Amino acid sequence: MATYNHYYELPVYKTCRAFRKKISAIARKNFPKLEEYHLKMQVLDSSRSITANIAEGFGRLHYQENIRFCRQSRGSFSETLEHMITAYDEKYIAREILSEINRDCLKQLNGYIKYLKAAKLGGNNN
Repeated sequence: MATYNHYYELPVYKTCRAFRKKISAIARKNFPKLEEYHLKMQVLDSSRSITANIAEGFGRLHYQENIRFCRQSRGSFSETLEHMITAYDEKYIAREILSEINRDCLKQLNGYIKYLKAAKLGGNNN
């Protein structure tokens, strides 16, 4: 695996950032005013948490802490997806929009966690 100097160079970060931007655009365009401080804020916060946790974990410089923050990122992805399912159930978004939500972010997070676990076992970085 390549060496990265900054979290924003990581492929997983780039994919999750694109996901966050897409979710933000959907929420801003489709959610009604009455959800401004409820569902809309929850989906924006949880989607932002995905990339924020990747960044924080990367900055910890220890495999185990990085793994922990990536797991939190994965949880934030699941939370975001659940909020989007709620938006669909409330008829704020169409099934097509829900179907377009890319789950590559989750796949890459799982792969990155797997890599970090292997690196932890092979290295001496706590």
